[in-house]
Amino acid sequence: MDDYSAWVGRSETREDVATAAPVAGLAALLDHDVSPWVSGEVPPLGHWLYFLPTARQSVIGEDGHPCRDSTSLLPPVPLPRRMWAGSRIEFLSPIPVDAALTRVTTIDAIKPKRGTSGDLLFVTLRHDITADGVAAIREEQDIVFRESAPASPVPAPSPAGPAETEPADAVRSVLPDPVLLFRYSALTFNAHRIHYDRDYAEGVEGYAGLVVHGPLIATLLIDHALRAGFAPRAFRFRAEAPLIDGAPFDLCLTREGGGARLWARDVAGRITMRADLA
Repeated sequence: MDDYSAWVGRSETREDVATAAPVAGLAALLDHDVSPWVSGEVPPLGHWLYFLPTARQSVIGEDGHPCRDSTSLLPPVPLPRRMWAGSRIEFLSPIPVDAALTRVTTIDAIKPKRGTSGDLLFVTLRHDITADGVAAIREEQDIVFRESAPASPVPAPSPAGPAETEPADAVRSVLPDPVLLFRYSALTFNAHRIHYDRDYAEGVEGYAGLVVHGPLIATLLIDHALRAGFAPRAFRFRAEAPLIDGAPFDLCLTREGGGARLWARDVAGRITMRADLA
């Protein structure tokens, strides 16, 4: 692959306002009866509801993402498939509702690799967010670009290993149906077709169905922890396998010291995401 070292260090600054409407929409999506959130504040991971993509319709690619060129922050990688692989987030201070937000995004690293499925390119972005001028969020986000999918959908692998049957202190089941996925896409203005276009997800990108958004799973996991009484100072997650719609999956939590270990487990018992909360 090309040498992308010249892209490392590139940055962009965006501004927004932490309005209340997206927070209310997220509460509805998470089916809150009694809210575990602090009143008047944006909840943990709620910063993903702001700084939404605003690319014009004419520059949207086949996958639903904006096309990458020399004017975009991300490099024009010749690998068509893209996924959010994980993040490491520090909650530095609360974000009041209606606060003025500023986000500085910097490319921290670009690393090409060769995997069993072909070429991969890992891009690490650092997001520094202030609210009314006060440092609020520090996040490192990992994005991976991959080669085209095989000609036919890849079936989900069978569960294996003892971790998939590990007991948890708290378990909650969620049904990821197309309506849940659509509502989250709408909240985050996410046009990636793997989340709502079944023909595209299966026929073009080779998934076994609609793919549940990685940040939605992470949001459900941290919501699971908030319902259990945690007040996170830091959170990290890593996607391990695609989670497909149509069958319930489990949110699992085990207390460890003053924090928690969390994971999402699909209907076959396979772990699709792991997370840690401090």
